[in-house]
Amino acid sequence: MTKLSVNINKIATLRNSRGGNVPNLLQVATDLQEFGAEGITIHPRPDERHIRYQDALDLKQIVHTEYNIEGNPIPKFMDLVLQIKPTQVTLVPDAEDAITSNAGWDTLIHQAYLTEIVAEFKRNGIRTSLFVDPIPKMIEAAAKTGTDRVELYTEAYAKGYAFGNKEAITPYILAGKVADSIGLGLNAGHDLNLDNLHYFKENIPSLLEVSIGHALISEALYLGLQNVVSMYLYRLK
Repeated sequence: MTKLSVNINKIATLRNSRGGNVPNLLQVATDLQEFGAEGITIHPRPDERHIRYQDALDLKQIVHTEYNIEGNPIPKFMDLVLQIKPTQVTLVPDAEDAITSNAGWDTLIHQAYLTEIVAEFKRNGIRTSLFVDPIPKMIEAAAKTGTDRVELYTEAYAKGYAFGNKEAITPYILAGKVADSIGLGLNAGHDLNLDNLHYFKENIPSLLEVSIGHALISEALYLGLQNVVSMYLYRLK
């Protein structure tokens, strides 16, 4: 079964917009796990506009499922992850002013750089994943860094599916096969939602984990958080 990791950045955004501690990020993480989520994902950025570095430390005591920390491996981020030692670190090539992740790594150009960083995390017992586009040569080059997994950037699939183009899944099917053939674990995330998730999952049976935040929290405004987690889990079965 593919695991559901819920990205709680948007909960932190809502909290920060008003100050104080409402909604309570730690309580939401606790509740999500009780509702059946099999992981919690955060993506702290240097300006701490949503997840704060202190949140990442506090969540270490709360997350009893899989703890996934995403981000660009600048020194401050690396120090944080090495201090916490989460289940998984997902490396994303974000610019500091990026609103959201918008591209995968060029694992050919950055192979030596990523190899060094992946090795450091793995020496500390942290599973590593690289955020990549569904391009075979990028996945093959990712494997050469020593990473455990890749996370497929799924925005192109989601946009195509929304316009009725189910052929948008084709590059991801191929990417999944390439990852399988070279022994890489496969994750996915970005713009996956209740409408497009099941089709993605049924076409990529080796999918280990999806990380979903913006859509899930938005859908929960109408459907309720507990209910929407159950709906996601159902689509992943």
